[in-house]
Amino acid sequence: MPVVSPKLGEVLVKTTHSKDIEDALNKIFSEYLELKLKKLQQTIEGFEKKWNMSFEEFKKHIKDKTLRADIYSFDTEQDFWEWEEAVSLKKHYDEIKEQWT
Repeated sequence: MPVVSPKLGEVLVKTTHSKDIEDALNKIFSEYLELKLKKLQQTIEGFEKKWNMSFEEFKKHIKDKTLRADIYSFDTEQDFWEWEEAVSLKKHYDEIKEQWT
């Protein structure tokens, strides 16, 4: 079990209005997961709006070379990698949240 300095423990408990350090860490981790998931969802929704399709549709259009944009352009490739990362991380954090709660 990691050791938390008394000063850090006190700040965590006071900041989170928790009864003890374990409760404080639970609150912080839960809130972190929520914030992370919210940010990833916003990123995904931004790409869905920009491209007017889901990531799965986007991948299919790239594979079929039917995307109405240059699939080899830097901007398209960058969107692909950032969108894929957001989708993958959201899935990862959703699984962690399921196990945590």
